[in-house]
Amino acid sequence: MSDPVKPASVLSVSFNQDASCFAVGTTDGFLVFRAADPFGEALRRNFPGGIGVVQMLYRCNIFAIIGASKSDRNKVRIWDDRLNRGIGELVFRSEVRAVRLRKDRIVVVMLHKIYVYSLSDFELIHQIETMENRQGLCEICKAGQMVLVCLGEQRGFVRVVQYATNKSTHVMAHSSSIACVALMDDGMLMATASTKGTLIRVFRTMDGSLLKELRRGSDRAVVRSISFSPSGRWLVVSSDKGTVHVFIVKFDSSSLKTCRSEVPETNKFAPLSLSRLSFIKGFLPKYFSSEWSMAQFRIPEGIQHIAAFGPGENTIAVVGSNGSYYRCQFDPMVGGDMTKLESYNF
Repeated sequence: MSDPVKPASVLSVSFNQDASCFAVGTTDGFLVFRAADPFGEALRRNFPGGIGVVQMLYRCNIFAIIGASKSDRNKVRIWDDRLNRGIGELVFRSEVRAVRLRKDRIVVVMLHKIYVYSLSDFELIHQIETMENRQGLCEICKAGQMVLVCLGEQRGFVRVVQYATNKSTHVMAHSSSIACVALMDDGMLMATASTKGTLIRVFRTMDGSLLKELRRGSDRAVVRSISFSPSGRWLVVSSDKGTVHVFIVKFDSSSLKTCRSEVPETNKFAPLSLSRLSFIKGFLPKYFSSEWSMAQFRIPEGIQHIAAFGPGENTIAVVGSNGSYYRCQFDPMVGGDMTKLESYNF
């Protein structure tokens, strides 16, 4: 009697650029799932040794993959699923921590350095020195001239690189080490969280100025993901504390371009969005003056979940390392607990 087939283990999960799909690296290879309309498996590929990291390029046939076996962790392979073969490979002397894709660039994140390549010919364009970066923290904007956000060379600092102007800005984002970073689609805003996990800070990338301070909670937490909505109006945050939070950001593009920011009007129907004591915030600790989430969704604690704004109006997609998927919806006027639309175990 043959032994039962051991199910594949999840090694990584990541959304594509518009969160219409998500990719899963497993001990058997990788899978792609549609995030909605309807939810379901779209692609399955087996690779000996498994795939530790997989990054999609929207919904096209190009993937960046890093093998799970020890001998493959120093290589980034560009996989063309239409041709069913690799079309390029970048090999390094040490383990690759992360990889990011956009239509014209490949970004490879190492422990102390980041390499930027042209996607068309794999030519090296730029190298960036960082402090130790075991999590592979780095994000690039999806549209327009490339903006890159990564760790700086000192604790609590992030570096913003504007490739259109060849400008690099160092921003002191937190007093503790950086745990998570995010960029708006057009690269005009970035958000950061520290290893304390209590505050999310939103900065303008143009000059590194602080625009908002958002409070996830008072207890320490490991922030797993931060994501802007496509319009930049909302921000979603997931952590190991078992709650996904949606915050109001709501900056218009003209205020960002002219380097002026205004505090958005308080919605009287969203009592959770702002501290009621914000009018005397200059005299109170930051706990009272920072802005709170306007909508929440509960998930199991202690499991790594990532969240993004999914297909459909005011919807959030949440994917867990335990193979769980949720799609929920928030009310932008009332806030409070989100409504679960569907859930699956993939």
